[in-house]
Parts: sequence; structure tokens; C-alpha cells
Amino acid sequence: MTKEQRIQAFEKLGIALSEHNEALATLLQAAPPKNAWYTLENTTRAFQQISETLQAEKLRLWTAPYPSLTSEKVVGLVLAGNIPLVGFHDILSVLIAGFSVQIKVSSDDAGLTSFVLQTLIAIEPAFQEKIHIVDRLAGFDLVIATGSNNSARYFEHYFSKKPHIIRKNRNSAAVLTGAETPEELLALGHDIFDYFGLGCRSVSKIYIPQDYDITILLDGLQGFEGISNHFKYNNNYDYNKSIYLINGDKHYDTGFLLMKEDAAFASPLAVVHYERYADIAELTAHLNDHAAQLQCITTSLPLAINTPTFALGGSQCPALTDYADGVDTLAFLFANV
Repeated sequence: MTKEQRIQAFEKLGIALSEHNEALATLLQAAPPKNAWYTLENTTRAFQQISETLQAEKLRLWTAPYPSLTSEKVVGLVLAGNIPLVGFHDILSVLIAGFSVQIKVSSDDAGLTSFVLQTLIAIEPAFQEKIHIVDRLAGFDLVIATGSNNSARYFEHYFSKKPHIIRKNRNSAAVLTGAETPEELLALGHDIFDYFGLGCRSVSKIYIPQDYDITILLDGLQGFEGISNHFKYNNNYDYNKSIYLINGDKHYDTGFLLMKEDAAFASPLAVVHYERYADIAELTAHLNDHAAQLQCITTSLPLAINTPTFALGGSQCPALTDYADGVDTLAFLFANV
């Protein structure tokens, strides 16, 4: 296949994933019993975001700097399963670059990845020989592995002799000015609550001005109170609330979200940390010092930082060039053809 043939196949895949056919509807309905975090709303959101990405012109612009080739090399992928189809960008990158792929899907995947790849093969049968879902990677030439900080240490050792990208835990943050409109705070709610806050692009830390009335933020997030109807999320909310009450930790409680003043970027599920800032230059320096811990930042400010920034509400809608951990996957692949 040429690069253009692959682009056209993925565009057709995007169209197929946007259509509410019986097979897709059955898949989405079957996902929650297998993984309670994969609600119909969240899986639908993931499929929609992928569908919007797979437009021919976007794919052409993204791959324009690279030649059309078909590589004999095999890329091994170890995928996470924290949110639906979180590893799709890696799959897309490998296949559109002309490589073959071995995929170790997460046990939490609920069959989503297999469905997408079967749909792609039905559209373009030439992909059949390029795609292999496996229980264990073997005979690969390059590897991209995503996991926790603990599993990353194992990956670094196990894959050390192969060209590799190893991804660890990261978190995302928001920086407020204090002048946000109700609409902007509602948008911020999507950065926090979409996918239950389980993704590396989910905002888990908010910086607010020194004199900011935090009740404005709490009131602005009230539209997401329905998230407490999800039993696993609510169990986490109840647990963390109990811990804070027992320990006497000062916190704010909306009835579905806990906000605690804390310097850490990572927060427990159903908790968002916040920190006050007095000087934007000092905050900028602080964020740059901790760039290795951050996936992205949402804000209305033009921050001069090394971490990708998005408008409030945009963290979960990355473009093709918004690479995880800031590592250009296509550049890595073509450097190891």
C-alpha cells in the first residue's frame, strides 16, 4: 500500500466509526459490563473524537514531512486501558507509516481495539498481514509501551536493547485568571470529568489567583453533579471524603468533587488539587521546572511554557500532532526504518 492508500483507508474507518450501525451499537452496549469505566457516554465520546481526527486532509498534513514506504519492520505496542481506545494514536502512527504492528492490548480494553482493527481490515484487506493482536510481544524491531511509573521501570529493562518509547504517568493542570465566564468554567469541567478523570490529559490540578474566591469555581462545576451516579466514581468520592474528614484535612466538597490545596500534580480520583499563585512569571517558571510531569495545560493565558496548552475544555481533544509526553511518534518510527 502507498501512503495515500493508507490515508484513504483510515478516512473510511473514521466514517465507519461515526455511523451508528448495529455492530457498533452492540459493542458499546457490551463494554460497561466488561469495564465499568467504559460507559456508553465515554466510549461514544472516544469513537467520535477518533472519527473527527481521521479526515484525509488532516492525515495528509500530518504525514506530509515523511515519505511513502512499506517497512518490513515490526513495531510492538503495549497499550494502556485507562480510557477507551487510549492507544489508538500509536496504532494509527505505526500503520500509516507503513510498519507492521504487534499489539498487546490491555485486559481492560473490552474488545474496542479489536473491533476497530477488524473494521479497518474489512475496509482495506491489505492491512490483514500488517496487524497482529498478541498475548506476548515477540520478534519485534521497535517498541512503544505505555503504563504506570512502576511498569515503566520493567519496560525500560525488558525493552532496553530495542529502539523504544516508554511512557509513564503524567497529569494535566489548568491555570485560571479569575475572569473566567460561566461557559469557560463549564468547559473546564470537561477537562476534569470526561473519562472520570482517569486519563493523563485529565486536569487533576488547578492554579488559581491569590485572591480568587474558590466558590466561583465550585459553583461553575455544578453542572457535572450527575457523575456521582456512577457507582465506582462515587465509591472513590466517598472514600477520599472519609479520609479527609478522619485526618482533619481542609477541603471543599461539592457533593461529587473534593478540592484540596496541595502541591502535588496527581490527585486521587474524585479529587482535584489546587494551588494559589501571586505572580504569573513565577508560576511559568514552576510549570517549566515540572514539565516532565505534565501532559498538557488548559488556560486562557498565553503561557510561555514547554508543555502543550489548550483552551479550557480542550484537553481531551488532541490533534494528530499532540503527541503523548511530547515525543513525536512518527519521527521515532522514521528514524528507525
